[in-house]
Order: sequence, then structure tokens, then C-alpha cells
Amino acid sequence: MDHGYWNDWYAGWGWFLWIGIWFLMISSFTHWGYSYRSHRHHATRFEKGALDILNERYAKGEISREEFALMKVEITAT
Repeated sequence: MDHGYWNDWYAGWGWFLWIGIWFLMISSFTHWGYSYRSHRHHATRFEKGALDILNERYAKGEISREEFALMKVEITAT
């Protein structure tokens, strides 16, 4: 049977193919967005600053309170 414009892509099982195409497009875009956000989140490394290192050294007991205060003043002054 000749359907003219409404051939099997629209009237028969062709709609199932279009739903599949739309599903693949939407899922690929959402997967790309999710993977982009997660890679961006994990790609940023936390770099310690001078005050962070100084606080760690003081917490470990490597330097005294006086040394800590002097170094902290020098770091914050620059």
C-alpha cells in the first residue's frame, strides 16, 4: 500500500526508530555534561599555600609558637 508522504517512517514502526534516535541524542548530551562536570571537579588540584604549610608544620610540632608567629607575620606581610 502506498502511503505517500506518510510512509513507514511515520505511520509504521518508524516512530520507534525516531524515539531511539532522540533517546540516544539526549542520553549522550546528558552523559557529556555529567562527565565534563566530574572531570572538571577532579581535575582541579588543591595547591597548598604558604600559610597552609606553616599551619601543618606547627600542628606537627616541627616549629615552636614563637617561630610560628614570626613566620606568619613574614608571610602575611608579603
